[in-house]
Amino acid sequence: TLQLDIAQQIGERIAWEVDDHSTLQLGIGAIPDAVLQALGTKHHGLRVWTEMFTDNVLNLEEKGVLNKDIPIVASFLFGSQRLYDWIHENRRVRMLRTEKTNDPAQIARQNLMTSINAALQVDLHDQANASFIRGSVYSGFGGSTDFIVGALHSRGGQSFIALPSWHAKANKSTIVPKLNENVTSFQHSYVATENGLAACFGQGECTQAENLIRIAHEDAREELTMAAREMVFLCK
Repeated sequence: TLQLDIAQQIGERIAWEVDDHSTLQLGIGAIPDAVLQALGTKHHGLRVWTEMFTDNVLNLEEKGVLNKDIPIVASFLFGSQRLYDWIHENRRVRMLRTEKTNDPAQIARQNLMTSINAALQVDLHDQANASFIRGSVYSGFGGSTDFIVGALHSRGGQSFIALPSWHAKANKSTIVPKLNENVTSFQHSYVATENGLAACFGQGECTQAENLIRIAHEDAREELTMAAREMVFLCK
């Protein structure tokens, strides 16, 4: 289980980059939940266009963080009985087919579309693995790829991939030189760990690699730097 303090640090870093009046898509898990909790303290006028949501969206609604004039759009939800009671016959919420909510063209039309999803690994190419461990499927990646593409085509949009810098159980870095597993997404605006944000989209190979090494766990940075030099990534 991801340590809550690490999830909170990552959530706060991402929330700081979210502009007022942005449209949100968040996956499921400790980090997306931490982002929503952090947003509840400093934002207003936010919108939601997502594949799914949980109780934390209801918490934002109750705190007055969401735009009351724009409906919350999703395909499914998962949460408490309180959430289900709130959504029942609630015109604030529009439940649509997944083909509609996850259409990158529809996503790209949303104001300041901001996609926030988790991954298991990210490499120095800014390629993310969100599904595979030792060649076997650990978790489906859902609609994250649809929203990453849609967010990058939205005016002012941005996509975040978030993960802790160190996998405690495996005792190794989650930032790796090159993925050995299948790639589930790439070309993210930012990769976020508890150590900071790495700007990736639009960056040259050298700068991208340097940014990712900077947010890696301190015990992995030297090895990543050596690997980057061998891969002719680092210009210095």
